Amino acid sequence: MRIGILGAGNMAGALGAKWVRAGHDVVIGARSAERAEVLAKRIGARAGTFAEAAGHGDAVLSAVGHGAAAEVVGPAAERLAGKALLDCSNPIVPGPGGLMLTTGGGPSAARALADAAPGAHVVKAFHLCAAEVWAGALADGLAVPLCGDDADALDVAGELVADVGSVPLPVGGLERAGYLEATAAIVIGMWFAGQDPRTMLPLAENAHG
Repeated sequence: MRIGILGAGNMAGALGAKWVRAGHDVVIGARSAERAEVLAKRIGARAGTFAEAAGHGDAVLSAVGHGAAAEVVGPAAERLAGKALLDCSNPIVPGPGGLMLTTGGGPSAARALADAAPGAHVVKAFHLCAAEVWAGALADGLAVPLCGDDADALDVAGELVADVGSVPLPVGGLERAGYLEATAAIVIGMWFAGQDPRTMLPLAENAHG
């Protein structure tokens, strides 16, 4: 599969490296040509602009911060039409009581991305864990919740999840992405506090008592 990655940060490197190892043809796009070249050389991909990465991919990963996503994706919207566009952003910041959503009562980050590229098929994915988790063996067997409206895009996202050693877990349409983003605010905050979110939940076979 041809994969375009928008961004040259930690998430781009962690996921891109595993997709290259799985045999995919990856292009890294970034504002800084130097950063794109450095990352592409490190993981065995090719470097380009945001527009080139968007145009290259059968699937595209938006690996830029939530605040910059619409600015990056908007100009490339025509190149993204019909493609699976994976959103791994977390619209969260520290607040007085813990991490809080920057989206407030507005649309989710995934929905904002879909609005910026209305022809793309946005799937929320890979947002609950740090890049270091996806880069290593900790990703093996990890369930990755996915939200999206297009069945084919969800299938593509599921394949890319499997290629990093994880298990795709569809949990609904894109309208549910806001719930996933709110979940991230809670569980990431717990991890930062040294707490284990898994202690809140029984095993599936015991969930109903």
